[in-house]
Amino acid sequence: MLFYVLLFLGIVSLWWHWRARDRMKVTNLTGKYIFITGCDTGFGNMAAKIFDKKGFRVFASCLTETGAEELKAVTSKQLQTVLLDVRDSDRVKKVAAWVKAEVQSEGLWGLVNNAGIMGPSAPTDWLDIEHFREPIEVNLIGLINVTINMLPLVKKAKGRIVNVSSVGGRLAFSGGGYFPSKFGVEGFNDSLRRDMKAFGVKVCCIQPGLFKTALSNPAKIIKEKEVIWNKLPPDIKDQYGEEYLQKDAAKKQKLSKICLNKDISPVVQCMEHALTSLHPRAHYVVGQDAKFFWNLLSRMPAVIQDFLLLRNRVELAVSHAK
Repeated sequence: MLFYVLLFLGIVSLWWHWRARDRMKVTNLTGKYIFITGCDTGFGNMAAKIFDKKGFRVFASCLTETGAEELKAVTSKQLQTVLLDVRDSDRVKKVAAWVKAEVQSEGLWGLVNNAGIMGPSAPTDWLDIEHFREPIEVNLIGLINVTINMLPLVKKAKGRIVNVSSVGGRLAFSGGGYFPSKFGVEGFNDSLRRDMKAFGVKVCCIQPGLFKTALSNPAKIIKEKEVIWNKLPPDIKDQYGEEYLQKDAAKKQKLSKICLNKDISPVVQCMEHALTSLHPRAHYVVGQDAKFFWNLLSRMPAVIQDFLLLRNRVELAVSHAK
């Protein structure tokens, strides 16, 4: 009995110590420079506004002039916007040179790689290589390129790199380039974290579940799938069945209602913790669906993963022909 009491007290003590350690903050961060990609909407937009209010000097990169102007209109004069398509290597280098001139000897405290797109989400035999290329170019190659160009500035400040991945970097739910891109982000993040440890740079990865953002807009995803469906050869359509699209959309909408997190602020809170905590976490799993289903499922045997994920798939016409 005494053994179990001591074991319980030991576990409670470790948990309390971890909680106390988790709450420890870096001091004197006011005025530090941070660079965030993908600030037109969603996580990046909210992060830019919040970090600006907290006293950081924010460089917010946007894809569109409209996004940049709208963000600038609701933030302080200290926040600076810059247009950046992370796929444009020359533009990435120019922006990095501009940031270097701005931060000078202080360096860059935080780099938040948030820019990302979903791309077409459809069965693999519907797709060609271009369907895969764009999300991989944006979500993975663009992220790596921005990181490489900003890395000397982050090393100078002994700062933080925060990469926004996804639970889709742990578990692939459907075909398309999004999931391979996020698996790649996870691999890059882990190697970078180990490479930068000796330089005092901390590297963190955020793994959101399904959140209500422009990226996860169900109507947009269904429309993209319809465009691809209309171009498919007749034999592929016959294999899937004429009612496949309607049935698939109904299943996806049902899943979205169950899993969708409407409040995106927890993701930004994780970004803030990664940038301000004395002991940031290597990985942040965010969202009720991510914590209590996707993350757990990603650790289970493949046979269980396949069984549960395939239950949400539409039965194909070709299956009835057997």
